[in-house]
Amino acid sequence: MLIRLAQVVTAVAIICSLAAPQASAQPDFGSEYTQTQFGPMGPAGKDMLVKVRLAGLWEGPAGRLGLEKSANPLVKEAGRHLINGHAELDAKVLELGRTLNVPLPSEANADQQGWIAEMTTAPAGSAEFDRVFANRLRAAHGGVYKFLAVVRTGTRNTLIRDFAKRCMEVVLDHIQVLEATGMVDFNDTKAIPLAALAAAPASPAPVPIVPQAVPTVPRTQNIAQNNGSDGSDGSDGSDAILGVLVMVAVVGGIYLWTGGRPRRSRSSRE
Repeated sequence: MLIRLAQVVTAVAIICSLAAPQASAQPDFGSEYTQTQFGPMGPAGKDMLVKVRLAGLWEGPAGRLGLEKSANPLVKEAGRHLINGHAELDAKVLELGRTLNVPLPSEANADQQGWIAEMTTAPAGSAEFDRVFANRLRAAHGGVYKFLAVVRTGTRNTLIRDFAKRCMEVVLDHIQVLEATGMVDFNDTKAIPLAALAAAPASPAPVPIVPQAVPTVPRTQNIAQNNGSDGSDGSDGSDAILGVLVMVAVVGGIYLWTGGRPRRSRSSRE
């Protein structure tokens, strides 16, 4: 009896394993991606690390210029935020570059060096310096903030996702302290572009509906479409097959349990 019960259990287990859907393979993201233990590392993640490193190479020195050359306490406060924020991000981005095997630059690019040169040549304690400081840095931070949001939304690498989140927090803090100086020129829409309107018109023009003839479909074709051609993944059919197989296994188990012999009536035993 125990042997028959074990045979039934084994048969049910085999049937269930055959009917269960197989796990899907890891998707292939292409040759530009490398697989890491933290998730796929793609071009956007690498570009983010490079951009954060470049930002630290000029915005940290720009913060020090703000402390040294400005007479405006709000500009000095913004300079302190820049120094502290980019010291944190720079240390982290160098660590991530080593972990994810991403080469990082060691000096600012030509544009960034030009902005530093503007601040260096502007007279100390002047409104000209404060304007160059606030507007160059505010424009740069606005562009990188949008870029970070795109990377944070789309990356599947957990290290890049967490770092993008922290970078967005630091960059937003810098944007706020720069705007608090009162020196940012929001009329310069080339440096600080206006946000595009995303809302649809309040009263969109009605779209005329053209009636179309509905073809007559035989009943047998409707049944076939409902069973497998409605865009479903076929899970209902798999569940039905699995249920039938389990029922067959149970009936077979009962048959084996009773030894395959019909039960005699009471009158025949007497």
